Amino acid sequence: MTDNRFTNRSELIGILVLAVFLVVVLPLCLDVFRLNLVAKYLTYAFVALGLVICWGYGGILSLGQGVFFGLGGYCMAMFLKLEASSVANTKIQSTPGIPDFMDWNQITALPLFWQPFHSLIFTIAAVILVPGIFALVIGAAMFKRRVGGTYFAIITQAVAAILTILIVGQQGYTGGINGMTDLRTLKGWDIRPDHAKVILYFFEVGLLFVCIFIAQFIRHSKLGRILVAMRDQEDRVRFSGYSVANFKIFAFCVGAIFAAIGGAMFALQVGFMSPSFVGIVPSIEMVIYTAVGGRLSILGAVYGTMLVNFAKTSLSESFPELWLFGLGGLFIAVVLAFPNGLAGIWGDYVQPRIDRLIASRKPKSEAGWTDNSVADGAPAE
Repeated sequence: MTDNRFTNRSELIGILVLAVFLVVVLPLCLDVFRLNLVAKYLTYAFVALGLVICWGYGGILSLGQGVFFGLGGYCMAMFLKLEASSVANTKIQSTPGIPDFMDWNQITALPLFWQPFHSLIFTIAAVILVPGIFALVIGAAMFKRRVGGTYFAIITQAVAAILTILIVGQQGYTGGINGMTDLRTLKGWDIRPDHAKVILYFFEVGLLFVCIFIAQFIRHSKLGRILVAMRDQEDRVRFSGYSVANFKIFAFCVGAIFAAIGGAMFALQVGFMSPSFVGIVPSIEMVIYTAVGGRLSILGAVYGTMLVNFAKTSLSESFPELWLFGLGGLFIAVVLAFPNGLAGIWGDYVQPRIDRLIASRKPKSEAGWTDNSVADGAPAE
């Protein structure tokens, strides 16, 4: 049964360990280049967190989370691109004041739907609302008709493929296959120097922990218990009078918003956004991050994301032609041998040994006091 409290002692210790690892250990041990790589990895951790709520607790396997990652990233990239496309920066173009890819495609005026992205406040709102509303539309169309399981996963894949084709095809408005590049400043603040990358890293870590606490709150609330019940016994939840479709829509929208926040941070950290992060392949990789970390573990999803991306970076440098086979083999191995991922390995093998070690080192008097208090219902005198 799910604990009613916001978090228990074990989870709190896990959050503190992760915080120390990300805030203290990594910045002290890594140079700026490697730290920026970790920041890139953590942008995918937002997606993995959303999948824990959506897939792990809601039982909704989405193979199109790259769609929402891309929507959030493109919203932020549009703001950054407009700021980098000032008249002074684009005076050599035939039409100064518009993004370079629009000028290359003979567009002579900024499209109407680009205009609001001059505002940072609107952009931040769009990062949350655009993918959230898109997920709401897809979720309502599917779940109200009781479309789920494999069919829903295939449909989300199709949506990812459609959006990729749309972005590539509308080159004059989206940058096409090259995406949006040369993103320089955020409200006049240069995001390219090393010190800016470090500041963005700490900001991203803080934002990640905000999302972790939101996910923790959902998990330990009545809503989280209903999601688990819906995953295990959907018909029983429906017969109890709950709207299963609405709960699925909520979980799907939360996963979409978390993914979009990661996409927005990716555009800030890396300095570009392209359709290569939107399609089917990156969406499946995002599911693998969650599966490796443990689809039922919020913290495990973060560790799984970092581990898989670190392996991808390391192995692809040495064996680029074998990496995709290794990724597929890793996913198969996790599913067959460790279905609960890293979190399952920790819970099944490591944590029990730690507990036994701690119990064996307790003073006998303390152990006796505990046994008596349990047996008698009150402390021994």
